[in-house]
Amino acid sequence: MPDLGYAARLSSASPIFRAPMRARDRELPAGVGAEHGIAHGLVGIGDALPTVPRSLADAVAGAQREHGEKAGRMLRRFAELPDQTIVWTRTAAGLYAVGRITGPWRYDDGGAAHGVGIHHVRAATWEPDLLGPDEVPVAVAESFARGGRNFQRIHSDLAERQTAILLN
Repeated sequence: MPDLGYAARLSSASPIFRAPMRARDRELPAGVGAEHGIAHGLVGIGDALPTVPRSLADAVAGAQREHGEKAGRMLRRFAELPDQTIVWTRTAAGLYAVGRITGPWRYDDGGAAHGVGIHHVRAATWEPDLLGPDEVPVAVAESFARGGRNFQRIHSDLAERQTAILLN
């Protein structure tokens, strides 16, 4: 008899997101922000603000003022993702890490954050083993191959199921 619990877990796989962790305001090599995030147990997006926000509402308003309405919407969506949301990132060497968001949004104004341009962060638990391009779901590799700096959902049921298998 098949394991119906296993089938149910696969059919209701969690959404997955790509987190390139690339600042928009500086030209750093791809993967530098990802390596910072992995090393510090973080996932994040960039866009520094001129003053440290006291709350998410202040940060969203500041992002809208400094970087446009879209930046504010993206920040709010990132901050409101539930804990345990699954994220993928890619290092400078082209290796992939998968992890889970494990904490609330906060603004990081530290020197390391300024160095990589990643200021809006959440705690994340990253799997210890990095994966090569041939070890990750195809849709994950394709989403990073397209380039770009946005934190965004990877819309692929197959990649979601394959990620669930990797994490189990």
